[in-house]
Amino acid sequence: MAGRRGRHGPPADQDDPAPAGRGRRDARERSDRLAWWWATQGVDPMPGRAPPAPPEPDPADPPAARPPARPPAPGDKPPAAAPSRPAHAPVLHPGRAVGLDRRSQQRLSRGLWPIAAELDLHGMRRHEARDALQAFLAASQGADRRCVRIVTGRGRTGGEESGVLRDLVPRWLNEAPNRQRVLAFDVTQPRHGGAGAFYVLLKRRG
Repeated sequence: MAGRRGRHGPPADQDDPAPAGRGRRDARERSDRLAWWWATQGVDPMPGRAPPAPPEPDPADPPAARPPARPPAPGDKPPAAAPSRPAHAPVLHPGRAVGLDRRSQQRLSRGLWPIAAELDLHGMRRHEARDALQAFLAASQGADRRCVRIVTGRGRTGGEESGVLRDLVPRWLNEAPNRQRVLAFDVTQPRHGGAGAFYVLLKRRG
């Protein structure tokens, strides 16, 4: 009849409440199983019955994917690595060398090795002295010079920078690429400058 409303089910596009209800029931059941399992811990099961198994963990969300690393742009420069001593090379100290026989070390400390060349760092700033030392050692080894002298000054008559260089030269000698060339070093004898200079014994050119 035209005046009567027919009875129909819910619209086809209405959400079905059943999945939400099932999810809540599953969560309650997991909670009950977990509470029961904890309550039975430490209690001996009855003869012939196995202890209750632990409940299954809740389903976990998959871990978030890590965004891919950004590829370097054409103009990017790699970070500059700080100069370092080779990992396999022991630290050299004045008058103490590893791998050098005692007689050769004594000759170096007493100033008995013939000095083939010398480098005077007086008046240089730190970066200038560092670059000059590296170039000098490379050239000296390339020319098969064994013993050279590095003059830094003592820091009193030569100024404050001379004293700083005297403290820095031993560290620079232990840095790459200098360390690969240096076999030993020591403070010079008074006739060669005393505390204001160093003998440096170079490895043979290989």
